Amino acid sequence: MKILVSILVLAILSITSTLTAQDKTITVTISNINSDEGKVGFALYNKDNFMRTPIESKEGVIKNGKTTIIFGNVKPGSYAVTCYHDKNSNGKMDFSANRMPLEDYGASNNVIAFAPPTFEGAKFTVIDKNVSLEIKF
Repeated sequence: MKILVSILVLAILSITSTLTAQDKTITVTISNINSDEGKVGFALYNKDNFMRTPIESKEGVIKNGKTTIIFGNVKPGSYAVTCYHDKNSNGKMDFSANRMPLEDYGASNNVIAFAPPTFEGAKFTVIDKNVSLEIKF
């Protein structure tokens, strides 16, 4: 009987750890876009690659000033998301001659500063649940 109970407990623990260790999703929504022109570029980063080559990038279609994308198969860890309104659909964020952004942008945690976002300011953690973010431009 003790062996049967031990096997049952191990089976439950194994199933539980498998369920919590599955890859998660990060859903990102922007609902204050000032124009349906162009698209929104999204990038998912970890600390090691922040503001360089993203883990994954996506483009969101804008409808009625809103767009939503989903990053799938995300492993547990710390991440940050940045995004920008590519109003002219040229595939890059445009800057003025003095390096000020000409297109709206945002980052996870909605940190507003007169400087590019930092990983520490924008980071969030994926553990055992899917994550939903609302980013504001």
